[in-house]
Amino acid sequence: MTRFNFLRLLFLFAPAVVLASSATAQAPATSVAGTWSFEVVTENGTGTPTVTLKQDGEKITGTYESTRGSRVIEGTVKGSTITFTAKSPQPGGVDLLFTGTLTSKDTMNGTADFSGQGSATFSGVRKS
Repeated sequence: MTRFNFLRLLFLFAPAVVLASSATAQAPATSVAGTWSFEVVTENGTGTPTVTLKQDGEKITGTYESTRGSRVIEGTVKGSTITFTAKSPQPGGVDLLFTGTLTSKDTMNGTADFSGQGSATFSGVRKS
């Protein structure tokens, strides 16, 4: 290949490579904003909290409402992986750490750890 042909090919394909890489780098985070119905299954029974999420890029915030009260949520969503903590309202209380996978735009499932004092599985369905 002559130097001229090589340069011509380089100039033809370089913009396509740059566009493809910038589109990948700027892909928006998966949207999890909304109200979710959860089912949390522990060895002691099943709970059905309502989780309300707000999203700003990969950062998520919100509330976890159950029969035991309300908790503040902070976490992230990266691709199809969601991780958040539902913080105890009492100092020194048990925080709930949820780690899951979005299985569709309106469903997720995973595990929860109760600050080393127990664990659970969970599933969630977006209500709105």
